[in-house]
Amino acid sequence: MILWIYSLLLRCLQPLLWLKLKHRAKVEPLYGYHIEERFGFYTEPAPAGGPFVWVHAVSLGETRAVAAFISELRIALPGMRLLLTHGTATGHTQGQSVLQEGDVQVWQPWDTPQAIHSFLQHFQPRIGLLVETEVWPNWVAGCARAHVPLCLVNARLSEKSLRMAQRLRWVAAPAYSHLSAVWAQTEQDAARLRSLGATVKGVLGNFKFDQKPNAEQLNQGRAMRLVSNKAVVMLASSRDGEEQMLLEVLKIQSVQWLVVPRHPQRFEAVVQLFESAGLSVARRSQDSMAFPPADIWIGDSLGEMALYFGLADVALLGGSFAPLGGQNLIEAAACGCPVVMGPHTYNFAQAAELAIAEGAATQVDTMTQALEWALNLSNKPEALESASSAALAFAHAHQGAALRASNAVAEYVRERGLFRQ
Repeated sequence: MILWIYSLLLRCLQPLLWLKLKHRAKVEPLYGYHIEERFGFYTEPAPAGGPFVWVHAVSLGETRAVAAFISELRIALPGMRLLLTHGTATGHTQGQSVLQEGDVQVWQPWDTPQAIHSFLQHFQPRIGLLVETEVWPNWVAGCARAHVPLCLVNARLSEKSLRMAQRLRWVAAPAYSHLSAVWAQTEQDAARLRSLGATVKGVLGNFKFDQKPNAEQLNQGRAMRLVSNKAVVMLASSRDGEEQMLLEVLKIQSVQWLVVPRHPQRFEAVVQLFESAGLSVARRSQDSMAFPPADIWIGDSLGEMALYFGLADVALLGGSFAPLGGQNLIEAAACGCPVVMGPHTYNFAQAAELAIAEGAATQVDTMTQALEWALNLSNKPEALESASSAALAFAHAHQGAALRASNAVAEYVRERGLFRQ
């Protein structure tokens, strides 16, 4: 009865989702691409061939993180085909880089019984692998009815998310408890997931440590840094409200500020914010070779974080100054860019703790303190070089989760004979 009420609510919300996607497509056209797929309507037949492994990576971060896992999984499960789903345009765009012949990429189905039934009937995956946090009640129930094991890989669950799940336990607990298997990032994640009834098979680490920065972008960013006669301090993957925090305490001085907003639909608003304050702004999208002189450089391009981290001496971690849980600091570390974090890092709590302990990052309470720390470090070449080396060492020391997870999934598949023809 509870799931029925939840499903009815989601069904009633479908028209609003359709309108939201149409509106979003005015800024990001990809959101208007094959909207019908989200509701279980497919215009093309599923291509014939080997068995599908369904991997759901909702957005850009999850899609980038899962790339190494997919590569290892192809080796561990020869003949598999990838069925890749996303919820966001940035994830969809990034996902194209991991596709091979015979793979399929579509939008995630809306969480109604009808949409998930149509999705499973159309593609007939042998197993579903959800990445990090994406557990939807009707996906779990629908896969159980279709006898498709649905698992959670690279799983994480913050204290904040656990509290929310406990408030909605009537629908969350059955979803977590009926997952076929869960492989968690950390022991803390595993404990929180078990408290909701999840079957945790192992603790394997974080896929994000296995991401390799784009070497060409990284070298380009470092070359651009050599041209600048100022230290470059970056606000990385900034979220709504954090650019205003920076503006309120901003000191131009002898530092070049680089701001890279997390979401592309906010690029224009961020530019207008700084220009309205009387600051000159240069945008990456207007010059593909180098930033011209300006008070603020805006990184308004997608898929170039390695370039920006290569250009920056120090990065302030977006999402950690507003109470949003923080963005991924591992990518910055892998590029040798030291990180200063605000107080809100619950999305990557263990990674943040390890980075602090290993000298790859520091944590402060306010944006003012973050600026002071970044300015101080950027003016001390020896300390900056030491912090950069510590960041690289931190990133390299925790690799291997993608391989461990691919082996675990492959063993699970073989034990159950899921790839028998």
